[in-house]
Amino acid sequence: MTKIVFMGTPAFSAPILRMLHEEGYDVLAVVTQPDRPVGRKKVLTPPPVKEEALALGLPVIQPEKLRGSEELQQILALNPDLVVTAAFGQILPKELLDAPRLGCINVHASLLPAYRGGAPIHQAIIDGQVKTGVTIMYMAEKLDAGDIISQRDIVIEDTDHTGGMFDKLSDVGRELLKDTLPSIIDGTNERTVQDEASVTYASNISREQELIDWNKDASTLYNQVRGLHPWPVAYTTFEDANFKIWWAKPGETQANAIPGEVVKIAKEYFEVATGDGTTLALYDVQPAGKKRMTVEEYLRGTGSKLQIGDRFQ
Repeated sequence: MTKIVFMGTPAFSAPILRMLHEEGYDVLAVVTQPDRPVGRKKVLTPPPVKEEALALGLPVIQPEKLRGSEELQQILALNPDLVVTAAFGQILPKELLDAPRLGCINVHASLLPAYRGGAPIHQAIIDGQVKTGVTIMYMAEKLDAGDIISQRDIVIEDTDHTGGMFDKLSDVGRELLKDTLPSIIDGTNERTVQDEASVTYASNISREQELIDWNKDASTLYNQVRGLHPWPVAYTTFEDANFKIWWAKPGETQANAIPGEVVKIAKEYFEVATGDGTTLALYDVQPAGKKRMTVEEYLRGTGSKLQIGDRFQ
C-alpha cells in the first residue's frame, strides 16, 4: 500500500484528502497550517483540512514554518512513498522534496504554466479568462515550476465567482488526482517540462487589487468584483470611508458622467458610471462599520440619502 503524507489547508483541499482516504491509500499524516484567529472576535479556528483530517481519524501536524522545524523531521521520519500537496501555503524545503521515493506532487488550480502562485483562481476571473483548470505536477524548488503530469480544463462561466470556482476546481482536482495516481505509483505517468516562455503569475491578492478604479470599464470592474467574491471583496470609498462591493454586474444605462458618479437608483440596485460610458450596477454592499446587506436594505437604511450625482472614489 502506498504511504502518503498529505499537505493542504483551505476548503479546496479537503475533498482531495477525503478521496485519498476513501480510495484506501495509507495517509500517514496530514500537514496543515496552524489554527488562526477568525472574525471580529478573533476566535481561534482550525483550517478546513484539519477538521477533515480529524473527522477521518488521521494524525495532524501543524508547523508554523516547515523549513528547519521539528515538524519537518517528524514528517521525514514517517518515510512516505509520496507527498501530495494541495494549497498548503508554504514552500517545501529541498530536504522534503528529495525524500519520498515517488516524489512530491501538487494539485494546482490552473493550467500551468499559466498562473503560478497563490491566487490562480482569483486572478483568472479578474483577468476575464473563459477557461481554467487543474494541473497535477511534480514539485520543484522554484514556485509551481515542476514538470506537468496531467491537466484537466473547465469553463469559467460569465456568472462564476471565485467561491464557486474553488468548489468546482476542488472537484476537478479530486477526480484528476484519483485518475492520475495509479500511473504515478506504477511509474507510467507522463512528464512534461513547462514552457518558461508562457509563464504567468498569480501572486496572493494585494490590498491595491481590491480597490475599484472607476475609470475602468464596467466589464473589467465586474470581473474584479466576481474575482474577489466572496473573499477578500472589492471596495471603493464613499464619503471618505471604505465601502465594500460584494456583488455587482454591468448595468444597462449609458452614462455621460464622471466615473464613480451615481446615475441611476432603483429598488434593488443603483448604477455607477465607469470610464467608458457604461455603468456598474451594485446589488450587495457593505458600508463602513455596517454588516453586509442588499442594496434594497441599504437604500431603506443608511443609504436612504443617496442621490443621483453622488460620487464614489
